[in-house]
Amino acid sequence: MSQPQRIVIIGAGLAGASAAAGLRDRGYSGEIIVLGNETHQPYELPALSKALLLGDAEEPDWVREDGFYQQHDIDLRLGVNATRVELGARKVLDDQGAEHRYDRLLLATGSQPRRLPIAGADSPSVRTLRTLDDSLALRESFGSIERAVIIGAGWIGTEVAAAARRHGVEVTVVDRIAAPLLPVLGAEVAGVFQNLHSENGVQWRLNAEISEISGDTVRLGDGKELPAELAVMAVGAAPRVDLAHAAGLELADDGGVAVDAALRTAAPDVYAAGDIASQFHPRLGRRVRVEHWANAKNQGTHVAGNLIGEAEPYLNSPYFFSDQYDLGCEYRGLADPDTDELVVRGDLAKREFIAFWLRDGRVSAAMNVNVWDDGDALKRLVDGRLAVSPQTLREGDLSSVE
Repeated sequence: MSQPQRIVIIGAGLAGASAAAGLRDRGYSGEIIVLGNETHQPYELPALSKALLLGDAEEPDWVREDGFYQQHDIDLRLGVNATRVELGARKVLDDQGAEHRYDRLLLATGSQPRRLPIAGADSPSVRTLRTLDDSLALRESFGSIERAVIIGAGWIGTEVAAAARRHGVEVTVVDRIAAPLLPVLGAEVAGVFQNLHSENGVQWRLNAEISEISGDTVRLGDGKELPAELAVMAVGAAPRVDLAHAAGLELADDGGVAVDAALRTAAPDVYAAGDIASQFHPRLGRRVRVEHWANAKNQGTHVAGNLIGEAEPYLNSPYFFSDQYDLGCEYRGLADPDTDELVVRGDLAKREFIAFWLRDGRVSAAMNVNVWDDGDALKRLVDGRLAVSPQTLREGDLSSVE
C-alpha cells in the first residue's frame, strides 16, 4: 500500500485527534486535515463526569498540549461540520462550503446523547452530558439548585448523581431497571453501587417509567410527581452515523459503522474508529462497538498505522474506569452477567474486591474496586481469556495463572 498524500479525518474528538497525532508520531509527512464541529481544542471525556463536574478541575485533559497541531502541521478546523462524503469522488464537503479531497479517510464522528421520546424531553430544564460546555453548565447549575432528577442509572447517571451530591443537591435517580448498572454488572455487584449511593443520600425510583417532564416536575408512569429544578437525561448515547449512512457505508446491527479487524470499512481507503466503529474483534470472534474513553483513544492511535500502510488488527480488550464518592473501579473485558458465572475475590460489603465473570471456565471480564495492585494480572487474564478455576480467582496468586 503506497503512502497517501492527504488524509482527511472527520471528527476532532479523542479518536480523531489521537489518529492525527499518531500519524505524525509515526513519521507521516503528508497532509492531514481534521474537521471538528466543536470550537474547543480536542479533549478527553472522563473528566466531564468526574473531576470537572465535581469541581476538582477547571479544564479537561487535552489530547495534546496547546500548539501541538500547528507545530506538527495538522490542519485542525474547529467549528466545522462535514456535510457529505462522496466515496466515488473521494471527497468530503463541509458546511463552510469547502471541499476536501482525500487519499485516505477516517470517520471518527463519535456519539450523541439519547433523549427519551416523552413530552418535555427537550425543555430547557432537561440537560444532557456529552461536551465540555455541557459539563461546565451543569456544574454551575448544581451550585444554585436544591433538587435534581437523574434519568438513567448507568455509568454517566451514577457519576452525575455523585457529583450532584458533592454540591449538596438533593438527588433522585429514576430508571426502568431494578438496580443501577444492572445490565453491566448483574444484581450482586450492582447492589454495591446502589448501597453506596443510598448511604450518600441518593433516592431511587427504580422499575419506573417517566411519562412527562413539565416545568419543575418529572412525572412517572404511575402518576407520581418528582419536584426537580433540573433533570439530567443519562439514557445512553447513539453513534453519529448519519454521514456514513448517507455515503452508503454498511451499518452493523449494533448501529455502528461495520469495520474489519483493522478498522477498515468495505469502501476503499475508508476507516472508522471510536464510538461509531463496529469492529470484528479477533479475540472475541464477533462484532463489538465500545463507547468508552480508552477505546476511542487506543483505536485512534492504532488506526494511524493502518492509514499509512499497515493492516494490523486492533486487539485491545474494552476498558473503562469510574470514580464515585470513595469508590474507584476499573473494568476490563465484556461480560454477560445474565449468563456468565460471577466470582468475587475480597469483600463486597467493604467495597474492596475484584469481580470476575467466567464464561466456559474462562475470564470474560474483571472489575477491581478499591484494589489497585493486580491490574497487570487482570489485563492478562482478560486479554488471554485464560481458563482458571473459581477457587484460584478467589484465593490464589493471580500473577501465576497461565
